[in-house]
Amino acid sequence: QVQIVESGGGLVQAGGSLRLSCTTSGIIFRSFTMAWYRQAPGKQRELVALISSGGETSYAGSVKGRFTISRDNAKNTVYLQMNGLKPEDTAIYYCNAHSAYADYWGQGTQVTVSS
Repeated sequence: QVQIVESGGGLVQAGGSLRLSCTTSGIIFRSFTMAWYRQAPGKQRELVALISSGGETSYAGSVKGRFTISRDNAKNTVYLQMNGLKPEDTAIYYCNAHSAYADYWGQGTQVTVSS
């Protein structure tokens, strides 16, 4: 059974930091591209950052320089370090595991940034 579980969300003041974690089980983690998406109220889900199985990273322009995605294949976990948070970063953050044959999502973790 595949499980994708996010944690680390919460309420933080503008300028603060949070570290999201996404722990997986039931998949060959090292073979998957891992990504973080977010969805704010009334908006479409958008890609925030991704990291390939080989460790290559890519970021949305709005978070580049503030967020860092990383992965620990030994722990089957992907992280999103978020610094310099802004109120517009408020959203539900979802973890995604993607391969050529499968696509899995977590249930999301709420991040709220107060001004």
